[in-house]
Amino acid sequence: MADATTTRRSFWGWGNEDGGPDSAQQEGIRATMEQRLGGALELASAPKLGDLDLPTPRIKPPAALAERCSTDPFDRAGHTYGKSYRDIVRGARGDFSSPPDFVAFPEDETEIVSLLDWATDNRVGVVPYGGGSSVVGGVESILVGDQRGVISLDLSRLDQVLEIDRTSRAARIQAGIYGPALENFLRPHGLTLRHFPQSFEFSTLGGWIATRSGGHYATLYTHIDDFVEGMRVITPSGSLESRRLPGTGAGPSPDRLFLGSEGSLGIITEAWMRLQDRPTYRASATARFSGQDGFLRGAEAVRALAQSGLAPTNCRLLDAGEALQSGAGDGQESVLVLGFESADHALEAWMTRAVDICRDAGGDLPDSAVRLEHKSAASGEGGAQREGAAGAWRNAFLQAPYVRDALVRMAVICETFETAVTWDHFPEFHAGVTRAVQDAIDRVCGSGTVNCRFTHAYPDGAAPYYSVMAPGKRGSELEQWAEIKTAASDALIAHGGTITHHHAVGRDHRPWYDAQRPDLFGRALAATKRELDPGHIMNPGVILD
Repeated sequence: MADATTTRRSFWGWGNEDGGPDSAQQEGIRATMEQRLGGALELASAPKLGDLDLPTPRIKPPAALAERCSTDPFDRAGHTYGKSYRDIVRGARGDFSSPPDFVAFPEDETEIVSLLDWATDNRVGVVPYGGGSSVVGGVESILVGDQRGVISLDLSRLDQVLEIDRTSRAARIQAGIYGPALENFLRPHGLTLRHFPQSFEFSTLGGWIATRSGGHYATLYTHIDDFVEGMRVITPSGSLESRRLPGTGAGPSPDRLFLGSEGSLGIITEAWMRLQDRPTYRASATARFSGQDGFLRGAEAVRALAQSGLAPTNCRLLDAGEALQSGAGDGQESVLVLGFESADHALEAWMTRAVDICRDAGGDLPDSAVRLEHKSAASGEGGAQREGAAGAWRNAFLQAPYVRDALVRMAVICETFETAVTWDHFPEFHAGVTRAVQDAIDRVCGSGTVNCRFTHAYPDGAAPYYSVMAPGKRGSELEQWAEIKTAASDALIAHGGTITHHHAVGRDHRPWYDAQRPDLFGRALAATKRELDPGHIMNPGVILD
């Protein structure tokens, strides 16, 4: 429950209440956006908790677990939404019309079992909640069918590293642990999970697994899937635990069933995770691609790097507009941020070959742009990738959600969508998606931009990530974004991409996920849900009806 003695999370926006730009910085953002969007912007006041009029809870907590449950307005409001643009707009307006009836904070698996039994018996929906950073409508308390109420089941008290196997480089970890706490626990052992999504500070291990989160590794280890060795899951029909193994060919994997299930099949309570030694060698460089075809030439460099076997840790390509917005470029050239790291060996040979690949693709990469360093594991992350364009991009990346809160209060439409597509289709795919989204922006908003970057790269394709920025009409932003989002999602599917590479499905992506998913597999998944969740209480509407 909320603790007034510590820094509190924002109940409506990103991060902590005292995080993000101050008043002077907000005014600077407003001036910059007025110049870019070509119109006056008004910064609305942030919502106040005391002004909210939350509906009266429809149900009461079970008496045996009442002390683990909260109807405090802060807890209910803070668990109403995730952190998508749509969520932040509603939060900024003070619209909390559908909060959970109460928030449960179980302290062990026995209490989770009791809560699920009670919810099944009383026809109450259960929304598993990790850090609440969903950007696809994955944690909303939506009442469906004959359900009498909805609760948010917060796993933040299951937050321990239970066991470390240093020999095998693995650890048994509870699902409610947040990213920073996990890394702090592993650091004295010289280990790291090395999974750093943008939401790292405010998201949990269980949330990463349930949504098949993508981390900062741009190649090789891209999804949380790569690190899962085994897991425990509590379902309304009982609990199960997959055997911890480095690999197995024994039939379909139970882990794969729950990876990406988004709380619709059960609650992930703990997992054995593969770890890595903390890196001590680092190398970074920035290549620039000028001209109208600079982004496509940069894409060719990324393809060559992904197919080379070098496995760069960082391989982020920003188009000219994206580079300008992040401070990594001047708006005239695309920028490729490149990095390597290792706990075992120096990286000069890897970087030398990567530089040659970038130059062969027409990239400008002087020798002075290459940085090499070696620091002990105990010294933390080095500075090589925090300087220059790489550092500018990284800082902008981490601050972007806070900046978005301010932009929402200015009625600016600012949201992203992401996908993945094979290399052979990429040039036509990118042109088609960009054209469809720009047409929608112009039609709906009159003006605005759509920019692109690569978040991850594979030997057979890339994960393009698109950013939309446009002037909104105050009071109509959600309808405007819905039209743009529909155009974007239709284009992704029509041109052969996926509706999501790492943002998950939630409720927002359901129509396009249903179109992408084979019908027979959908029926098989529905049968699985009927077996695991016969009362259909687990996050209804997410993944399945």
